Amino acid sequence: MIEPGELVERIWERDPTVWTGHDEAQWLGWLDEPLRARQRVAELHALAESVEGQVDDVVLAGMGGSSLAPEVLRTAFGQDRFHVLDTTHPLAIRRLLESLDLDRTLVVVSSKSGGTLETRSHFDLFWEKGARRFVVITDPGSSLEAVARERNAQLFAGEPTIGGRYSALSPFGLVPAALMGVDLNRLLDSAEGMLNACRVADDNPGLALGLALGTSWQEGRDKVVLQPNTYLFGLWAEQLLAESTGKDGRGLVPAPNESPDGADRQVREVELTDPYDLGSEFYRWEFATAVAGAILEINPFDQPNVQLAKDKTNEVLAAGPVPSPQMEGSVDELLEQSKPGDYVAIQAFVDPAEEEGLQPFVEKIRAQTDCVVTFGLGPRYLHSTGQLHKGGAPIGCFLQIVDPVGPEDLMIPGKKFGFGSLIHAQAEGDYGLLKERGRPVARIQLEEAK
Repeated sequence: MIEPGELVERIWERDPTVWTGHDEAQWLGWLDEPLRARQRVAELHALAESVEGQVDDVVLAGMGGSSLAPEVLRTAFGQDRFHVLDTTHPLAIRRLLESLDLDRTLVVVSSKSGGTLETRSHFDLFWEKGARRFVVITDPGSSLEAVARERNAQLFAGEPTIGGRYSALSPFGLVPAALMGVDLNRLLDSAEGMLNACRVADDNPGLALGLALGTSWQEGRDKVVLQPNTYLFGLWAEQLLAESTGKDGRGLVPAPNESPDGADRQVREVELTDPYDLGSEFYRWEFATAVAGAILEINPFDQPNVQLAKDKTNEVLAAGPVPSPQMEGSVDELLEQSKPGDYVAIQAFVDPAEEEGLQPFVEKIRAQTDCVVTFGLGPRYLHSTGQLHKGGAPIGCFLQIVDPVGPEDLMIPGKKFGFGSLIHAQAEGDYGLLKERGRPVARIQLEEAK
């Protein structure tokens, strides 16, 4: 293990041998992004001012790193007229559309790669339905950038040296924040204070957290219980931890709402007393995850198994009409396969409006097992904890919940399938990948979980 002071120094020198010595140096733009972001504050506040009084609602279409930080910010700042769309369930999309006056709605389309199927489908749908106020956030040169220009959308370029899950303090987080009325200078003051604290070895909050995460993992405490889950911060931290560390048969398992009691668990405090503390806390956890990645001896900036899930979805879609997923196994049979130190992941490909109603079922599962129980909505979790499920340690038991989407699907413009087929293909694709890896899996209908 590298001595802590040297570790900090080498991270700031962008030395890839801190991790695996591959392409890590190309993905460290997040280290000084709060400083670069200062140069864009006026531009972002001008955007917010330009739509003030012109729009009633803002819809952000994005997945994973493009949606989770905005969702935390939305929760923290109490923005009910800001909607984060990161589902492919047709009932949810149709319900949102019916609630909006598209003439007075700004749609923010957010995708670093520009090729995210869900986000491109949302963009095309809103365009077909008549929305004409668009802001697009994407990396330079993406295919989405070209479509944005064709549709006269206002463009904001991402920083190519930052991966999606490290992008909270880049335009992918700051453009939505500006549209929520957040004082960006105040948010960046918070982030910059943490950035400066993370430059040195002594009293370095990011280093301390990262060392605690990594050394606890070495001791067999690989489940990270985040407390308290203020502003749904755990929703963002889940992706950061799981996608960054869940590979090469190892990883940290984020468990935001779990009990701290258990030999395989470590408790880490979320330090948020004010919404503007999100600036420093986003940065602290980013730095800490990079430090933990050095201890786990993995590349914390790639996500090889995320693309596999996308490819599998496309295979299912290309095979023709997507049938409704078939039920397989049972809850009891799945839990019987769990062992001490495992975790149970509940993956719900359902209308997000069902999430609250599923919590009693999640608690029931917790009561039936000594294992950590996590919960994720599909397809959101595919861009978040999905990397850990397939690339991490083989200690997960996976329960997929699906529901029929009804006889009337919502067609995706330019495609031969609708959102209902897409969400079923995503469920089928991920289920198949888990089975291929020999993971214990079961699938039940939504009604069985109520």
